[in-house]
Amino acid sequence: MGLFGRSQVPAGAPGAQADPTAPRSSFFGRREKPSVSTTGTANNTGVSPASPYAFVNRRPTIGGWFKTIWLDILTMAAMGAIGLGVYMAPPAPTRSFPVYFSNGEVVYPEFAYPLRKNIIPIWLAAFLASMIPIVFILLFQIRIKSFWDANNAILGLLYSLINAAVFQVFLKWLIGGLRPHFLAVCNPDVTLPAATAGGNDDAIEFSKNSASGFGYLMFTKAVCRGNEDDINDSLESFPSGHSTAAFAGFVFLFLYFNAKLKLWSNYHPAMWKMILTYAPLLGATLIAGSLTIDEFHHWYDVLAGATIGTIMAFGAFRMVYAAIWDWRFNHIPLPRGVNGVNFGKGANYGGFENAVATRKAGWGSFVEGNFYSSGRHHGHGHRRSRSRSVGNGNVNGNGAGYPTMRGPEHV
Repeated sequence: MGLFGRSQVPAGAPGAQADPTAPRSSFFGRREKPSVSTTGTANNTGVSPASPYAFVNRRPTIGGWFKTIWLDILTMAAMGAIGLGVYMAPPAPTRSFPVYFSNGEVVYPEFAYPLRKNIIPIWLAAFLASMIPIVFILLFQIRIKSFWDANNAILGLLYSLINAAVFQVFLKWLIGGLRPHFLAVCNPDVTLPAATAGGNDDAIEFSKNSASGFGYLMFTKAVCRGNEDDINDSLESFPSGHSTAAFAGFVFLFLYFNAKLKLWSNYHPAMWKMILTYAPLLGATLIAGSLTIDEFHHWYDVLAGATIGTIMAFGAFRMVYAAIWDWRFNHIPLPRGVNGVNFGKGANYGGFENAVATRKAGWGSFVEGNFYSSGRHHGHGHRRSRSRSVGNGNVNGNGAGYPTMRGPEHV
């Protein structure tokens, strides 16, 4: 069976091959018609019957896949172009800033740090925040073997990164702020501060032309003598783009690890799963924190970027998976369509019940049968199915199709 095998649909479910010995098409292979019947699939697999390419855990044709993704590709390209255009534009607001008090003391020494090189350049932060999650998503497919799981995870990651990037460049452009090294980059020429103008009419007039505000203490970038590109960049401190990208990518990976390893589930996992799940948060924090060491951002810039990235990651994950924290369903990729996934009793979830990376405590190999809330069998003759997480069991006695809680003899 290949990495994205076609044998993920349980026998008898919509989309299962009638003859398991029949030859299967190659990766992205052609087939004459969709492999899924669209009649009544909303009640059986959680798939909307509106689409001829019903969403089940099988590899699609390349044409069928493109029909589900073309609008996203177009939207991402448009958002990327908008984001790049805003990123290249000069700061929108005209900022006023003081330089010296009347006694010559620098007003804001926190803006007077020297210009240094980034410890982690912005391109590297974006590369790490995108490629590391993609690598782990693909590595997990060795165990999960689901084309659509990889598709949804990578798409969700791109949703998070692109939306976060565009969001933060608009804030930089329209709000911005002074970087810690602003005065060093600006190199202002304030030869006659307003406070020393005295009673000389010519000196007062000169001060009014170069300064503003009470006592003529406030200046604009017109007094800067540094490189114009560096000056514009130093006026766009808020929020941190590094932090936004790092948290948008790595928080998404954190949520993916939790869903696929079932860290917070109905069993006691091994400690290495906890370490792996939290590792992306450490990476994001290190990237964000480096901006305060190389003096490119203030702490509040970093905090704002981390908040934006985290919100985008949570929103993107929920768009492509059935839940964020609910351990029963957060591993199930969501389909396109009108009706989406039906969480009613007896739903097969399109064959995605097994889309997990762990096999502990029955995940991926749950036993069907009639159960009551304590997790013990009512009878004999049970049979194996594809999933531990969802099925026909009844945990709370209301017949809601919640996961079957198995007793110790089955763990």
